[in-house]
Amino acid sequence: MFKSLIFLSAATLLFAGVHPHWDYDMHGPKHWGEFSQTCEKGKLQSPINIESNVTVSLADSHILVVDENRSSSAKVLDNGHSIEVDPKDGGDIIIGGKHFHLVQFHFHSVSENTLDGRHYPLELHVVHKDKDGHLAVLGVLFDLGAHNEALDRVLNNVGKAIDVNMMSLLPRDTQGYYHWFGSLTTPPCTEDVEWYLFKQIPTISQAQLDRFQKYYNHNYRPVQPLYNRKVEAH
Repeated sequence: MFKSLIFLSAATLLFAGVHPHWDYDMHGPKHWGEFSQTCEKGKLQSPINIESNVTVSLADSHILVVDENRSSSAKVLDNGHSIEVDPKDGGDIIIGGKHFHLVQFHFHSVSENTLDGRHYPLELHVVHKDKDGHLAVLGVLFDLGAHNEALDRVLNNVGKAIDVNMMSLLPRDTQGYYHWFGSLTTPPCTEDVEWYLFKQIPTISQAQLDRFQKYYNHNYRPVQPLYNRKVEAH
């Protein structure tokens, strides 16, 4: 029995050594190149720091149309890296006439993207995909302030199903935003992702932030070099 336990433990450790899983601690962002070379060597990586006074005008082909005002049943789950919501039939965004369908949304604390060097307490990422598999992500920064009822529906129902309308979590003003080409912020750090970060910043209460941070209080990737990319503003 003792020998069997030793063998099992050794096998388990060997497997764990060969197949470690990325995280935000022991196998955190500094080690993500071990999981995907793109995370280490890519030149279009996210998140980024946006300098609000160093932007260019938005190209017409990058104008964003948000068509998310519809209710859908959704599963709320703790995916091991964040609180994620998977709508069954979410809305769409339209970029240059191309439709991207809502796939899922999740949260990071503190924010991954920074604005003029500042992290915000919470950031929402709304992931969309077009029919060819191209990705587009909407980002929403949240600051501390008034209670956010829409966020309560998520935080109070982890592991359950809810009805969700994506518009309830987006800013009221979806016409002001920053745009750039980036990547997924987790391995495999896939590039050529269209990013839109809204300028308007909704609020959450300290109690809501505390509740999220009981799950995750540092699930963020540090900002990445911009290289020759330009950030567009609308």
